[in-house]
Amino acid sequence: METLMGYFGKYAAAEAGKLAGFQFEYLTTLGFAALVIFFGRFLVSKSKALQKYAIPAPVVSGLIFSLVISGIKGAGIMEFTFDAKIMKDLCQNLFFLCVGYGFSAKMLKNAGGKLCIMIAFAACLLITLQDILGVALAHVIGMNPLLALQCSSASMSGGVGTASAFGPIFEKMGAADATTVGVAAGTLGNIMGSLIGGPVAAYLITSKGLKADPNDKPEAQRTGVKPTLDNTRMIYAFATCLLLAALGMPIYMLLDSIPMIEMPKFIGCLFAGAIGRNVMEALGVDTRVPETEAIEHMFLELYLALVLMTIDITKLAPVAGQMGIILVAQAVMMAIFAIFISFNLFGKDYGAAVMAAGNCGWGCGSGPNAVANEKAVMDQYGYHDVAWVLYPSFAVIIDDIYNPICLSLMGSFFGK
Repeated sequence: METLMGYFGKYAAAEAGKLAGFQFEYLTTLGFAALVIFFGRFLVSKSKALQKYAIPAPVVSGLIFSLVISGIKGAGIMEFTFDAKIMKDLCQNLFFLCVGYGFSAKMLKNAGGKLCIMIAFAACLLITLQDILGVALAHVIGMNPLLALQCSSASMSGGVGTASAFGPIFEKMGAADATTVGVAAGTLGNIMGSLIGGPVAAYLITSKGLKADPNDKPEAQRTGVKPTLDNTRMIYAFATCLLLAALGMPIYMLLDSIPMIEMPKFIGCLFAGAIGRNVMEALGVDTRVPETEAIEHMFLELYLALVLMTIDITKLAPVAGQMGIILVAQAVMMAIFAIFISFNLFGKDYGAAVMAAGNCGWGCGSGPNAVANEKAVMDQYGYHDVAWVLYPSFAVIIDDIYNPICLSLMGSFFGK
C-alpha cells in the first residue's frame, strides 16, 4: 500500500500532537485543480446568482474544496496538503507577464493621461486609507499597530506576497507572528476581494443603467477574423512568454535592491511583458496577441484554482479575533471606496464600473483577483478594452511602487 501511495504523494505517519498527513505530488495536485476549474464553471453555469454577481468560477469551487479538506483535518481524520508552490509561482509570474504584455503604449495614449493620473491617485489614496483605518482600529481594540498594518495594505492591496515579505521585517520590530497574521489576512483578503468585486460592479451597472459599447472588442476580434488555433504561432507565443519571464528576473533584482522597499517577483515579469510588447511593436514584430491572451486566461484560471483549493482554513482560527474586526472594516471600506470614489474618478461610465470591480480585486486581495473580477463582470455584461488591458497592470504597478514605501515608513514610525 505504501508503494502504491508513493505514486501519488508522500504519507507522513501520525506523531504526538500531529495528525497523519498526505501531500499529493504536483501532477495529482494539478489534476485536482482541473476538477476545481470544471466544477466551478459548472456551478456558475447553473447559478443565476453567481452569474449576476460575477463571482469567478475557481473561487466558488476552490472555496468548497478547501472547506472539505479543512473539515477532514478538523475532524481529526487526516491532513491533506498539495505540492503546489512551484506551480503557483509559475502561474502567477506567467500570468502577470501576460498582463504586462497587454500594456501597449498605444492603449495608454487611447486611455488618456487624465485617466492614468486618476488611477494612480486612487491607488495611492486607497493604500493610505487602508493603513490609517487599520492603525486607528488597532488603538481601539488594543492590537499591535504593526499587526494591524499586516491586516491593512500589506495584505489587502499587497496580497499574500507583500504580507509575507513584510512579516519578518515587522517581527524584528517586535510584532510576534506578523508573518502568520499577514498570510492569514492575505488569504481572507483574496476571498473578500473575489466576493465583493462582482456585486459592486453589478450594483453600479444596474442602478445607473450602464451598458457596454458593442463596438468595443478585444484586439483579436477587431479585424472581424476569428483566430484559429495554429500550433506554430502558439509555440512561438509561449516561448516568447517564457523568455520575457526570464528577462523579468534582472528587472526584479534591480527593483528589489532598492533600500527599504520590498518588491514581489511578479512585478519584474509585469515590467518585462510591457517592455517586450512595446519593443516588439516598435520593431514591427508579430506580437501574437490572441495566443498570448489565451495563455493569460489559462494561467489565471489555474492560479486561482491552486490558491483557493490549498487554503488551510484551520490555521485562521488562532488569529481570527482582532484580525477579523479589521478585515471586515477593510472590506466595507473597499466597497464604499469603489462605489463612491473609484467609479467617479474613473469616469462614471461602464468602463469605470468594470474598473471598480478590478479595484476591489487588487485592493482587497491581489492583482490576479482584479483581472478575475473584471473578466467575470465582462463575461456577464460586455467587454471594455481600457478596463481590461490598462487598469489591472497600471494599478498594480502603482501599488507595488507606493505600497512598500508607505508600509516601510509607517512600520518605522509605529515600530519604535
